Amino acid sequence: MATVVCADADDERRSATVTALESAGFDVLAASSVSAVEAALDDDVDCVVTAFRFPDGDGFDVVGTVRDRRPDCACVFFTSASPSELPRGGRDQIVEYVPQSVPDARDRLVDVVEGATAEATQAAYPLPENETERLAAVRAYDVAELSAEATFERLTALMTTHFDIDVAFVGLVDEHEERFVACTGANWRTLAREDSICTHTILTDEEMVVEDTHEDPRFAEVDRLDELNIRSYAGARITDEEGNALGAVCCIDDEPRSYTRAELDDLRRFADEVEEQLLLRRRLGGGGE
Repeated sequence: MATVVCADADDERRSATVTALESAGFDVLAASSVSAVEAALDDDVDCVVTAFRFPDGDGFDVVGTVRDRRPDCACVFFTSASPSELPRGGRDQIVEYVPQSVPDARDRLVDVVEGATAEATQAAYPLPENETERLAAVRAYDVAELSAEATFERLTALMTTHFDIDVAFVGLVDEHEERFVACTGANWRTLAREDSICTHTILTDEEMVVEDTHEDPRFAEVDRLDELNIRSYAGARITDEEGNALGAVCCIDDEPRSYTRAELDDLRRFADEVEEQLLLRRRLGGGGE
């Protein structure tokens, strides 16, 4: 069941919209202000339906809050004001606009929200259940500072020879991309999250192996992997002390290949070493905001 925030300062209008959305099967959180929308975003939210005028701001403030807190969440303006009457913002800030003045406006709104939430559930990459806490943990590290540490480069250099692979890297997965702390065998700095296999690795505490990206339906159509000559992959998740997934330590090759249990155990040991180094830097006051 998708969760929708219905934001409107008018009690009667908001109640009618909530009823229409709930009748369509949505789990609805009601909000009468911008600050109430912000509080509602502490939950997993798939779509925000917003009016324009609020006692503490306007609909664009709502959209800005959503973009800051949950950038993949759909936003729908449901207001009597026409787009030309809205005093600020731009087309890129609005996913959909449904005027309240059209006949059967709430039926039309339900159709739009159903489409928006269906698209959201078909996101290009899956999210951990604790994504908000996980992102806060990742932000505690300064990637530029970590990248200056020779320790991580030595580890990835050792991995390339130990596993006889083309590329080894340590990557931290932030909100929209994977950022590489160390990378031996290639000059990669970042990779969009929807193109990164590590997006899936951080979901499990088991080592992840993709023997042939062309044969895996999750990655067969990802052109960026072919551009980078990523044909096989093995990764081990790295976490902080609280168990938040930060990223992964990975092996890459330009040909299909498998990994033995002994090799995956060694990969886990490399990941454990990275976790210890990250913890050490946190305790010493480095790598943090």
